[in-house]
Amino acid sequence: MNAQDEESVSRGEQIEGAERDAARRRLLEQAEAERIPVDETTRAAPDRRWRRDR
Repeated sequence: MNAQDEESVSRGEQIEGAERDAARRRLLEQAEAERIPVDETTRAAPDRRWRRDR
């Protein structure tokens, strides 16, 4: 492998790293946007699933 090949490999790794960072940021932003506040998750909701079995 010559110096040019090594340079293109490291460039490819840099691009992959940047893409991974961007993907991680997108996932975190999406998770934050879909996050449900704690007070909504602790509120009792009617659960009718058990009635189907009867």
